[in-house]
Amino acid sequence: MDSFAALALGYLLGSVPFGLILTKAFNAGDLRSIGSGNIGATNVLRTGNKGLAAATLLLDLAKGLLAVWLAWRWFPEFAGMAALGAVLGHCFPVWLKFKGGKGVATTMGVSLGLAWPLGLAYAATWLVMLAVTRISSLSGMTAALAVPVVAWATGNTELVPVLGAIALIVLVLHRANIARLRAGTEPKIGSKG
Repeated sequence: MDSFAALALGYLLGSVPFGLILTKAFNAGDLRSIGSGNIGATNVLRTGNKGLAAATLLLDLAKGLLAVWLAWRWFPEFAGMAALGAVLGHCFPVWLKFKGGKGVATTMGVSLGLAWPLGLAYAATWLVMLAVTRISSLSGMTAALAVPVVAWATGNTELVPVLGAIALIVLVLHRANIARLRAGTEPKIGSKG
């Protein structure tokens, strides 16, 4: 029961669609009809409002962190389940017919909540990849893949399965981006594409 409760807690917190809430509150349009149509920070950036995009990034990160923090307090053996639930909630929110974001910022939040070195590794990988490539999707996928490796390398082996599952979710949701990367047509941050 505690495992299910941790998963449900994570899912409910993760499913709060901050990108959609913020863009509606500030009359930036219906996020679902802009760009990729998802509710994450990269798509909020396509509205032209960098402040809303930054707020979405921070709030999506915070909901993942909060889910894991609460799980550590209430269900300490199942913090990983709360992490998985938060990412699933963000990517497949019941309130939006299971069409959400791609889990990048929320994955950073849950990584930070599970063990701060994992969150640091995620942030460093994402920032370095973004600085080198200026491709948001590639940066997010690389960071998600790095975290289970860092968990294994730092002795947090019990977290590897859940972080591996989260990385797989992130990759599957980026399959269109992967196809564009292979074709050389994936837009860079700041480009009109």
